[in-house]
Amino acid sequence: MATVEVLATEVVVPAEATPGGTVWLSNLDLAARRGYTTTVYFYRANGDPPGFFAVEAVKDSLARALVAFYPLAGRLGLDGAGRVQIDCTGEGAVFLTASSGHYTLDDLMKEFVPCGEMRDLFVPPTPSSNPACPLLLAQITRLRCGGVVLGLALHHSATDARSAALFVETWASISRRSTMDVLVPPCFDHKLLAARHSRTVLYDHPEYKPEPAAKHTSTVSTYASAIITVTKQQVSVLRARCAGASTFRVLVALVWQTACRARALPLDAETRLYSMIDMRARLVPPLPQGYFGNAVVRTSTAATVGEVVSNTVGHGAWLARGATNQGGDYARSLVDYLEGVEDLMNLPRSGISRAHLRAISWMGMSLNDADFGHGAPAFMGPALMYYSGFVYVMNAPGKDGALTLALSLEPESMPEFSRLFAQELARLDACVASS
Repeated sequence: MATVEVLATEVVVPAEATPGGTVWLSNLDLAARRGYTTTVYFYRANGDPPGFFAVEAVKDSLARALVAFYPLAGRLGLDGAGRVQIDCTGEGAVFLTASSGHYTLDDLMKEFVPCGEMRDLFVPPTPSSNPACPLLLAQITRLRCGGVVLGLALHHSATDARSAALFVETWASISRRSTMDVLVPPCFDHKLLAARHSRTVLYDHPEYKPEPAAKHTSTVSTYASAIITVTKQQVSVLRARCAGASTFRVLVALVWQTACRARALPLDAETRLYSMIDMRARLVPPLPQGYFGNAVVRTSTAATVGEVVSNTVGHGAWLARGATNQGGDYARSLVDYLEGVEDLMNLPRSGISRAHLRAISWMGMSLNDADFGHGAPAFMGPALMYYSGFVYVMNAPGKDGALTLALSLEPESMPEFSRLFAQELARLDACVASS
């Protein structure tokens, strides 16, 4: 079994004095999963040039990045009423240095799938996610070939994926340019997403209520995971079959349809597609470009399994639109709804029924912007999946427009899913060859 040796555990504090006080968290921050989002970035040594991810240089650039992103150097806290907030203590981020004599980068990329074992190897162990825990933990692991894995754990109460990407891109920019300039200033004014004085709930928001007991299915906590690459040409053929649908919707529709088939569910069972939608640009007025916090909302659309498997992928993409087309009024309605929830910690967070799928787009997280001065990562993705039925759509390494799917299903469903999905990709390839 592969092992990683931790060489040092330190705390990196901001390079300069930073503001004290607290950061108020919105209802969307409090409704997010109370825990850490873990990601990995793989970097190829390319001849192991001098200074390649030198630990002191990485820590120095992190210290400078924490000046602008000072809440990440703080701790999760509680106000006088027991509401969760960020205490800007400046205590710093946890930073681990490690090495692996087992893996080369090529071996790791062949073997890696998001799972608990990989997370334990390449991401720092995280403490309890309750106050007063740190908000950022980072680990640099040097591989046998000289390549490097950067593993991150960011507390979800402080950041969504867009915010995490902004921080990593800023950290990388500071590292490669040896400056403290920030490309997009972060905004920590979470009261921009405060509930309105006159609460107006216009929607039902079932995604924030306990799921009714399913007739045919149950929640599955164990999973098997996979990484699948879809080429630009395959995506183009798929989109041509789904006129007007976005890339995210057509790919998710194909995964949804294939998963329903692989799971062999009754045709009359309900299957629900969940998603997370970034509301920054959809609000009126829009949030600042650098809004740093949780600005995503859970959405979903439902159909019977029979409707999903018996129709075209284009129909599935049309259904997916129901989970991805909400506007700013939906977000404001949700914030107002959550204001009336007595205990936000009791919101459903533990998983979804095995008939359902949760799809998230990380397509806006540019791999090229995570260049610390040694080239873009050879891979970036989640370190683990939280439960069965998750799918991330991400940009693939390189600039050819390919996409990567990181997904999880029940262990008994994954072999059939992999077989069926490979068949679908082969059909797309045949269309490319004949065009």
